[in-house]
Amino acid sequence: MGKGVSIKPAVIASIVLLVLAIFPWPYGYYTLLRLIVCLTAAMLAWVSYRSQLTQWVWVMVFTAVVFNPVIVVHFGKELWAVIDLITAIVFGIYLKKHKVLIIGKEEA
Repeated sequence: MGKGVSIKPAVIASIVLLVLAIFPWPYGYYTLLRLIVCLTAAMLAWVSYRSQLTQWVWVMVFTAVVFNPVIVVHFGKELWAVIDLITAIVFGIYLKKHKVLIIGKEEA
């Protein structure tokens, strides 16, 4: 039986990066933000799927699509600031409601 890896640090890092995104940064910051948030949302979608939390699966899949760095979704700076803050809040709610965030844990 595998132990798994906590993704809580990735969620916390994403929240911090999303909040910091309201300030002006070089373009590379936002590219890195997209990558990290996309991967975090994909991991949360997987954890939600494994936990049978269907509504959270869809929320996280949608978030991963919006933040994906490959097929970029273009919005204005003001709208991105709102999206970033809403996403940080959603990640925070997920973190508060679901304390155990383990990925790769084998089931007994």
